[in-house]
Amino acid sequence: MDTRKALTIPERAIALSASFNQDFSCFAVGLEDGFAVVNTDPCELRVHRSFSGGIGIATMLGRANFLALVGGGRDPKFPPNRVIIWDDAKQRVAIPLDFKSDVLAVRLSRSKIIVVLRNRLYVYTFSSPPERLQTFETVNNDFGLAYLGSKHVAFPGRTIGQVNLFDLQTSNNTIVPAHTSSIMALALSPNGELLATASENGTLIRIFSTASSGTVTELRRGIDKALIYSMAFSPSSTRLAVTSDKGTLHIFDVLPSAAAPEAQPRPSSVGSGASEPAATHTESNKRFSLLGKLPLLPKYFSSEWSFAQAKVEGTGRNNVGWTDEDTIVVTSTDDCKWEKFVILNAPHTESGKTCEREAWRNFVEGMDIPYSQ
Repeated sequence: MDTRKALTIPERAIALSASFNQDFSCFAVGLEDGFAVVNTDPCELRVHRSFSGGIGIATMLGRANFLALVGGGRDPKFPPNRVIIWDDAKQRVAIPLDFKSDVLAVRLSRSKIIVVLRNRLYVYTFSSPPERLQTFETVNNDFGLAYLGSKHVAFPGRTIGQVNLFDLQTSNNTIVPAHTSSIMALALSPNGELLATASENGTLIRIFSTASSGTVTELRRGIDKALIYSMAFSPSSTRLAVTSDKGTLHIFDVLPSAAAPEAQPRPSSVGSGASEPAATHTESNKRFSLLGKLPLLPKYFSSEWSFAQAKVEGTGRNNVGWTDEDTIVVTSTDDCKWEKFVILNAPHTESGKTCEREAWRNFVEGMDIPYSQ
């Protein structure tokens, strides 16, 4: 009797990574045979570069011709401890950077290169050759968390629950004691004034002022523990979209008054490893849910809840981005799914808004790429 397992033919390609550029207008996809650049809305292939090897990380610099590439997959094109700044206009390597351990993430701006390792983060000038400006030690950062905004870069600190907020103009480093458990997701607002953080519990998202490091408001994703996959502010910095392993997209209002004047400043330090208490609400900026108004329920329910939710059907880790104030796109890597959601008026609902999925497609459709097994 033949007891061998039947050979299964994979039905779909698997992206190794997918990440938006700074304004969410495009996203770069790491593939087993190279990389691709896809327009966000409408979802259309712009570039597909086929290499003799896999790209595990592909990060765009706006809509410019430069990308940061790191090898990955079954047959990596480059070593996993090397960052390649790729000039796609000239089809060649512009800048190589080598490290002693695997690179987990790269962030780019027109003046800076941010490289994330498991326990370190490096800040370089975007020049040839690059100049190392700063080195930071971090807690174990297995997900390569780092968010590069217009004014700051945010990343986990040296103590669990803390966030480093490094000012790119002044080089000042502020430590924000955001949570009591490990940081799992970060986002900076387009106007540079707000920092959103989530911990491994995934129930609360805290919003801080980048000017004072004070707490602006607290948002509640839910009651059950969840792994937050991605967070992103809307173009006006007044809304926040959040996805998690629960398969739900949550959309929150971030109060316009959140900009910072009323935010209560919290103690901050440079290079301190001391543990700090978890952040608390600023009462003047907090908006309560209906549950929080009931006198017999604990303060646990008094955070601001999402005003709209939608089901995300893509599988695996995903990234969320905004194409305008009412349009959200989610890309999921395992099944290469692009999903578009729109916020609509719904007068008969409590919030007056609803979120509906308007379209979806496979973002590698039409590419001549090998299937992952």
